[in-house]
Amino acid sequence: MNDPLFSWTAPEWEHSLVTLPPAHPEATVELHGSVLSALGTAVVSGALAAGTVLTLEGLCSEYAVSRSVAREAVRVLESMGMLASRRRVGVTVLPRSSWNVFDPRVIRWRLDSTDRVDQLLSLSELRRGVEPVAAALAALRATPEQCRSMAVAVSDMEVHGRSGDLGPYLLADQAFHRTLLEASGNEMLASLGEVVAEVLGGRTHHGMMPNRPNPEAVALHDEVARAVRLGDAAGAERAMRSIIDEASAAMSELRS
Repeated sequence: MNDPLFSWTAPEWEHSLVTLPPAHPEATVELHGSVLSALGTAVVSGALAAGTVLTLEGLCSEYAVSRSVAREAVRVLESMGMLASRRRVGVTVLPRSSWNVFDPRVIRWRLDSTDRVDQLLSLSELRRGVEPVAAALAALRATPEQCRSMAVAVSDMEVHGRSGDLGPYLLADQAFHRTLLEASGNEMLASLGEVVAEVLGGRTHHGMMPNRPNPEAVALHDEVARAVRLGDAAGAERAMRSIIDEASAAMSELRS
């Protein structure tokens, strides 16, 4: 079989184990993360199609890692619904319908693949059903500290938006949305903070943001923060819906 996952013989594999340097704990963690990311990306991109059967030995030879590192990467991907291990069968790649599509790592890997825009639009549809509701609830439940945090985030977005410094702008934008979801007082909505952060990060990291963020989008964030502070649930919901519509429109232009 010519597949590199299966290309080494047992003696060659045993020799490779002998020549590897002793594993340092930090190096092991780094190797695990590297293998996890490589495997996850291969699955979501279709390079490893659903139904493909892998083995630990093949993964070890492909990525030049120990069995323990390969096993841990497989275990994590199993918990995400991307792989399944079966005795006498091996490690099988599962179809998209089995994936935990809310896991931020799955989202990140999908944003690194060729269906990036489709994934962002799909997540925008999710946000449209979630964040306006969260904004309305935040207007009723946000603490003074949360209101201040959102105001600071908007201020930072204004500063970095004018200068075109997209890295700090992204961090402020992510902080705003995490705080808003937490301010909803609903733990289910708050748990989506990292999902939204990955959406925002994906647009920036893959060049899907303008060189200078749209001032209208920043103004809408300010409108949400003000409505939450004033207890205006309808106004907060309306402004948040406009934020998502603006982002969706910008991505739709990239798709066409």
